[in-house]
Amino acid sequence: MFPYKDENPTERPAVITVSIIIANVLAFILVQGAGAQGSLAQSVCNFGLIPAEILHGARPGGGVELAPGMFCAVHAAPQYWTVITSMFMHGGWFHLIGNMVFLWVFGNNIEDAMGHGKFLLFYLLCGVAAAATQTFVSPQSVVPMVGASGAISGVLGAYILLYPRVRVHTLIILPIYITTVALPAWVMLGYWILLQLLSGLGSLREIEKGGVAFFAHIGGFIAGLVLVRLFASEDVLRRRPMQPESYYRYRSS
Repeated sequence: MFPYKDENPTERPAVITVSIIIANVLAFILVQGAGAQGSLAQSVCNFGLIPAEILHGARPGGGVELAPGMFCAVHAAPQYWTVITSMFMHGGWFHLIGNMVFLWVFGNNIEDAMGHGKFLLFYLLCGVAAAATQTFVSPQSVVPMVGASGAISGVLGAYILLYPRVRVHTLIILPIYITTVALPAWVMLGYWILLQLLSGLGSLREIEKGGVAFFAHIGGFIAGLVLVRLFASEDVLRRRPMQPESYYRYRSS
């Protein structure tokens, strides 16, 4: 299921959401060479988060081959700044586009509920929580982790708590045809986090070898559920005509 719009109008422009999208696109084009193999591999090595490096620093021979002739070595000292830079790197065009669509569909409403400054801080904190979760689940991994999906998962956690009944228009791709359906946010996002949990558990044996960072998604989602209570504006939630029940659900949970 792939969401492409929701029925949840905003009161103010999504300045930060749009800025984050632009920053990710520019980083992919200017820093990652728009996906060119050499530039992409180098950027992932230089700006991606390596769990083993963050926790332990370099070990003799530590590293991974990202592309033919491109060996990414673990640095002698932890590169803590990669916790932030990794949020703006992606593994390819499809990775980037998928993340940015999710951010646009759900991020504008969460920014509207928090305000611009609070939303930016919320987004970054969810990304840090996502990175920390994946790092502690796979502490020996030397595979760089990149992508905005951990931070975006926090946005999804906030959305399902604040706007559970808003209809989300979703693209469903089946083997024999493609269709669309409008689902309540709790159904669409509930399915999404369940898929992350099941996939994460299924990947535990191979987690040190790379692949999708499912536990970053889970950690970001949980962070969003927790932090939204600190960042959402009660005044905005009271005024929302679409979802009067959202405020009470938010306050009582």
